[in-house]
Amino acid sequence: METFEKILVLNNEYEANLLAEVLNDREIPYGIVISEDTALGGIMEMEFGWGYIEAPARYKIEITRLYNEISKK
Repeated sequence: METFEKILVLNNEYEANLLAEVLNDREIPYGIVISEDTALGGIMEMEFGWGYIEAPARYKIEITRLYNEISKK
């Protein structure tokens, strides 16, 4: 099993779901880690973003490219 590393920070749940759909379609292994802290009233989210995507290092360039494509407005 490959080791996962932090690839990029996600801004919100919508962004996470959209990227997850694309990664699933391309069969790229990943995990989404949410910076949720109900006890601290959202301080972690303000400091570290909504969450982040982690994946094997060999997918970093592809995931970053895909994220940039779906983030264009």
